[in-house]
Amino acid sequence: MVNPDRALEGAATHHDVLVIGGGNAGLSVAGRLRRLLGRTRGVTVIEPRGTHLYKPLFSHIAGGTAPAHLAQRPQAAITPRGVAWIQDAVTSIDPEGGAVHLASGATHTYDQLVVCPGIQKNWDGIPGLREAMRSPSGVSNYEFDLAAKASGALRDLARGTVVFTQPPGDASCAGAAQKPMYLACDFWRARGVLDDIRVVLVVPTETIFGMPLIDRELERKIAEYGIEVRYGSTLVDVDAGARVATIEGPGGGRERLTYDVLHAVPPQSAPDWIARGPLTGPGIPGGFIDVDPETLRHARYPNVWALGDAAATRASKSGGALRPQAKAVAKNVVAALRGKPARARYNGYSVCPFTVSRHSVVFAEFDASCRPKPTIPFWRGLARERRLTWVFDRRILPWVYWHLILQGRD
Repeated sequence: MVNPDRALEGAATHHDVLVIGGGNAGLSVAGRLRRLLGRTRGVTVIEPRGTHLYKPLFSHIAGGTAPAHLAQRPQAAITPRGVAWIQDAVTSIDPEGGAVHLASGATHTYDQLVVCPGIQKNWDGIPGLREAMRSPSGVSNYEFDLAAKASGALRDLARGTVVFTQPPGDASCAGAAQKPMYLACDFWRARGVLDDIRVVLVVPTETIFGMPLIDRELERKIAEYGIEVRYGSTLVDVDAGARVATIEGPGGGRERLTYDVLHAVPPQSAPDWIARGPLTGPGIPGGFIDVDPETLRHARYPNVWALGDAAATRASKSGGALRPQAKAVAKNVVAALRGKPARARYNGYSVCPFTVSRHSVVFAEFDASCRPKPTIPFWRGLARERRLTWVFDRRILPWVYWHLILQGRD
């Protein structure tokens, strides 16, 4: 259905700009487009969910430093004014015909299409993982319900083994898998039980993050908390009944870890309808959308654009990457509507704020080549563990997100 508070009565099925996805990427770019275009062109968002979730707060929820209700608001309340909202799910796109097909059976056409449906979490991609998440000992900060469940499971543990896993391949802010681990360790240390809890972190990479400056900070915290790290390793199987996680190391050898709590992040890909459709390209792992990594225009369809987790850019997928992406896409879509060339460029910026304690953050800012790209040029001080960045990440950024970012005002 169309939200009556945000859509014009009797709106046609053709749209000047159609945005697929009403998450962080979709609403922020729609808000920018609304502001740039004024009332000269219509902007419509297609989003099936009635509740909007602020996903960066999931780590704080899982780690016990934020209540769950702060991460959700009604979709109608945060959709930018002047932007129409169609509450439906996309099933396929016909870029040749300029049409989008919805689960309700409706078809919508467009002049310009912006595709940002987010990423698909493949819980069935690892045998036994879905069953483990349904058990009392399976948790994750990558789903709202599992993050709330993690808060209690980690808080109540006084002894035993906790396994945290990070997925291989493209994932949305892959480093976020580590955040509840540091928060929990700091909590257990304050309670005096950390020495009785074995913490194992499984990462698919050869280093903890991939930037020497950030690696040093995180390795210091890992040593401080006594965390065991399995580098170059992935979760390959879970026996939920026996509470055994099997991981595979760099040489193909396998290790079975008996756990009391398993905090897992599943492998991820583009949504199936994207991966099976015409917007992906040959040789793109995960079926992500084939775009120019700078203009974010589709490689073959000039009136199609993509940003966020579903786009095959060279940069790391993160909420922080969406800010420069949304700015570039909005400017380029407006230029296209006016018959002008797309000159705005995305510079590959991404960010991952690591909550390394319950009062400090290591703020990793980097480009597509994993080189430091600080917001304040020539100052890398934010990459050090600081209380200031904790205040920004936990207190300031959520307000900015709800009131500025989603309205295209940041």
